[in-house]
Amino acid sequence: MKREPVQSSALQSIGYDKQHKILELEFRDNGGVWQYLKLPPAFYKKFRQAESLGRFFVKKIKGKYEEVRVA
Repeated sequence: MKREPVQSSALQSIGYDKQHKILELEFRDNGGVWQYLKLPPAFYKKFRQAESLGRFFVKKIKGKYEEVRVA
């Protein structure tokens, strides 16, 4: 999946597959890449508009969507 760099202390880059509803995040701390499944497009839009991507991730995504480590 193609990811784009973001301004975040927690995240290096993010990508989203609208057709399959998969969010992909690359984390700064360990360079790990994770996918979050069944994340609706409208919710992804809210994530992208969040003042803090890291805070939004912790409060609204982590532990709430099925996750898979891909790298």
